[in-house]
Amino acid sequence: MKFAICNETFQDWPFEKAFAFAHECGYTGVEFAPFTIDKNAYNISAEKRAEVRKQAEDAGLQPIGLHWLLAFTEGYYLTSPDADVRKRTSAYMEELTRLCSDLGGNILVLGSPMQRNLLPGVTHEQAMEYAADVLKGAIPVMEDLGVTLALEPLGHEEGDFLRTAELGIKLAQMVDSPNCKLHLDVKAMSTEKKSIVDVIRDSKEWMVHFHANDANRRGPGMGDIDFVPILQTLKDIDYQGWVSVEVFDYDPGVETLATESIRNLQACLETVS
Repeated sequence: MKFAICNETFQDWPFEKAFAFAHECGYTGVEFAPFTIDKNAYNISAEKRAEVRKQAEDAGLQPIGLHWLLAFTEGYYLTSPDADVRKRTSAYMEELTRLCSDLGGNILVLGSPMQRNLLPGVTHEQAMEYAADVLKGAIPVMEDLGVTLALEPLGHEEGDFLRTAELGIKLAQMVDSPNCKLHLDVKAMSTEKKSIVDVIRDSKEWMVHFHANDANRRGPGMGDIDFVPILQTLKDIDYQGWVSVEVFDYDPGVETLATESIRNLQACLETVS
């Protein structure tokens, strides 16, 4: 099982220091939040992209791709009824796809709740159509570059759009591309009516990426969620993708979050049959 970590976990650490420490902890992959490089992907030069990729690879980490795709951006919205906004958002998704590829990754995790929650007067059904319109506009570039879009369901704490894995699969079916699949996140799954292991099993044909965290917003094993059955289920379904640590509560400190998260995952993995 391949363990990675999201780079914003390291907050203000220089990339070289962060990547070296991640490798020292035992991670073999790194996932980027674009805003840690620049809040506007259009501003990230080819030289900067090559530099960041080299820093990660020199540290022994494989770049996975991007998440928090639309965070800290302006003028983009996944579920807007405004056709011009949707067109701009599609174009920005195309640029994020190029950024992902340039960094050496092939996964785009689409969460970004603040740029997709339901706008006044928009129903969830309409929002699904608007989102599909945006994504269909960007999919050809993803297909050309071999990048897969991983739709991320989020819980009610984050927002009111795409709250379940079933809805994530429905949206992927609407986009109708082999490069549009599903991402699962433990914290988000903990809010579903189904058990986490049932969500994983029921989504196995669609899932291409996985975030490990706890309902308390810290790392795996740093809360009440038992990761043994989760990792067992991932093994049972022959999941071949990354298990990437993503946290939201940074109070324990960078070193503690990074080291304890992978230590807990490795300990759980040792008990998996």
